[in-house]
Amino acid sequence: MTDDPTHGADAVAITGVSGRFPGAPDLDRYWGALRDGRRTLTDFDKDELLAAEVPGDELRRPEYVRTKGWLADADRFDFRHFGFNRSEAAALDPQHRLLLQTAWSALQDAGHDPRTPPARTGVYAGGGLTEHMLAAHDDERLAATLGELQVRILTDREFLAPWISYRLGLDGPSVGVQTACSTSLTAVHLAVQALLLGECDTALAGGVALDAVRPRGYLYRKGGIFSPDGRCLPFASEAAGTVPGNGVGLVVLRRLEDALADGDPVRAVIRGSAVTNDGAGKVGFTAPGVAGQTAAITEAWAAAGLEPARAQYLEAHGTGTKLGDRVELAAAAAAFAAAGTGRIALGSVKANIGHLDAAAGVAALAKTVLMLQRRTLVPSAGVTRPHPELGMADTPFRLPAAAEPWTVQEGGPRLAGVSSVGIGGTNVHVVLEEAPQPRPGVGRRTARPARVFSGEALGALHRTTGADGDASGPLRPEPDASPKRPAGALEAALARMLVETLGLDGPQDLGRTYFEAGGDSLAAVTLVGRIRDEHGIEAPITVFLEDFPLHGLVDRIVAQAAKDPLAGLLEEFEAGQ
Repeated sequence: MTDDPTHGADAVAITGVSGRFPGAPDLDRYWGALRDGRRTLTDFDKDELLAAEVPGDELRRPEYVRTKGWLADADRFDFRHFGFNRSEAAALDPQHRLLLQTAWSALQDAGHDPRTPPARTGVYAGGGLTEHMLAAHDDERLAATLGELQVRILTDREFLAPWISYRLGLDGPSVGVQTACSTSLTAVHLAVQALLLGECDTALAGGVALDAVRPRGYLYRKGGIFSPDGRCLPFASEAAGTVPGNGVGLVVLRRLEDALADGDPVRAVIRGSAVTNDGAGKVGFTAPGVAGQTAAITEAWAAAGLEPARAQYLEAHGTGTKLGDRVELAAAAAAFAAAGTGRIALGSVKANIGHLDAAAGVAALAKTVLMLQRRTLVPSAGVTRPHPELGMADTPFRLPAAAEPWTVQEGGPRLAGVSSVGIGGTNVHVVLEEAPQPRPGVGRRTARPARVFSGEALGALHRTTGADGDASGPLRPEPDASPKRPAGALEAALARMLVETLGLDGPQDLGRTYFEAGGDSLAAVTLVGRIRDEHGIEAPITVFLEDFPLHGLVDRIVAQAAKDPLAGLLEEFEAGQ
């Protein structure tokens, strides 16, 4: 380890890490798979995919690949723990659910009680598109129940960071980040900059990708980025494309000098980082560019005050595509040229878990942090020989075939680079150093006991389908218990509306106040509109904000209806139907 205090003023400590990746619901199992060089992608059988409503005609196509980096139990959410009612939780996008739970456990890993988080904590995070979000925005029944704005707030990825800030009480900047495949590592870079500029004192950074909670494969198209056989083998002689995957990861960041002074559990140190874009210097919008990637690497190491030649490991973006691997290796070879031939180990976690899209960068970062902590270099699953067309023998890189001790020449610190590349040209590189020794006389903060989240299987919104996958029904949320009807047609209708909107178990919950039942001001606006549209009653919004039980709220709205002749006539008409 290093104990060099000279870089403390411009270095950032990674004090906590949490993530869920394909085949690895926690970091211990993630490390086990990485160390053993195991591929943790899931190969589905036909019956599983049919049960998950994959269209039969699509599944029968010979180019349909039944493989994915799948995240098991991604539909489960401990919604009461985070203050959501059942209706909100069912509408809440699974990406939001995963990121909230990961934020909680990341703070715990950093030694903090998430119920009393550090002051001035910022959030920098992004995600991908989901089936759930697309379905929710097309569901008229859901919009009528919760309101269109509430549906958007609960499902759109631009609210991923703000929900974390709101539910955990974090008062630093809350920034959504979207740079395609490099999203989560870009989020880390922005968080580092914010800490160094004094915009926050602690930061959560990373990303999530969960396009679907149910089993899915993908269609292979010749000339596309996806692998024909469900294997991703970056830089290998057999490389033929990437495999899509799902996952989530967040790191907790603090300025190194603050972390050391407070005795935080430093996992690794970010010495420098940089972001560039290829601009027009490439063959097409989706293609990578050599110059932009080289610039990201050299600028990050310059920011760290270190020579790239000192690196012992590079965690590459490594998609396993012929163009992507060739461009990335050429860019990295130029940046690390002074290291000599074959001195830097090269890897890509996509060989193990697939390409996690917006969470790809943080998955790579977490892998590298784990290697630094354990002083072990690990192989990329299934990758043994480099592709002969890459000319790797003439570069500074080599491919480890098995786990090996991470040795350091001349007693220097262990140093690594992590790269991420996004479609559209946003390149990110982060320079990592192993953690320094804790300062003498400073108490060491330890990780608090991952709370294990399971919760209810809320599922996701989706279309019901026929045997061959044709749409045959409306979008639907998970079913909820049907409440018993209290006496009186209007009372019954209002009670049913409250039960539905607030996700209550039934009329027995009407003894709780509106806010105790999980209501908020936006839901109150929606309820006022529904009461007016469906019953012709102008209920004042203030009735929802007063401190009395929900059955009392119903009584007050009924009393309001008695003063309104139009509402009374409407009630008589409905009662006669």
